[in-house]
Amino acid sequence: MTDLRARLLGALARPGETSTDHDLNPDIHLPPNRVLRPAAVLIAVTPDARVILTKRSSRLKHHPGQIAFPGGKRDECDADLGACALREAEEEIGLPRDRVDMLGSLPPHETVTSFLVTPHVALIEPGFTPVPEAGEVDEVFDVPLSHVADPASFRIEGRRWRGRRRRYYAVPWGPYYIWGATARMLRALADRMS
Repeated sequence: MTDLRARLLGALARPGETSTDHDLNPDIHLPPNRVLRPAAVLIAVTPDARVILTKRSSRLKHHPGQIAFPGGKRDECDADLGACALREAEEEIGLPRDRVDMLGSLPPHETVTSFLVTPHVALIEPGFTPVPEAGEVDEVFDVPLSHVADPASFRIEGRRWRGRRRRYYAVPWGPYYIWGATARMLRALADRMS
């Protein structure tokens, strides 16, 4: 666990720029006066070097069935974005805040849905058993950090969105199609760990 912690801290200490869902789409011009809503996610790493992810409920209005980190928009009750990530992880997967070692954050990521998401990287204590919140989460699973920390695991794919072809990162694992903002934030971590 000490080596894993040192590797993650080393990655977080490396410089990096903010990322966006538009990184691979230079023809998209964003208005300079756009308003972005603050949000945070938790990149929770287990002692055996696995990253916890969720499959969003298929009943949700936004992004149903997609793979995501525990997280969401910042509420007034959140002291800061780190507190937001911890609250959301507790609500969505039952992760007690006192079992989390917050290591730091990656630069914010702008989504196509006008959120500015700050990914917080944390180690969690051994023995955690996820409890998915039925209204938001269909499934909680994990993937090896070695897979999502390797830039070679990522591929660039595309699909039509709002009348144009949009390219994005994907880093599939088994039956799970990890793409979009989640894959882009993982790619930012991979770039710092490689």
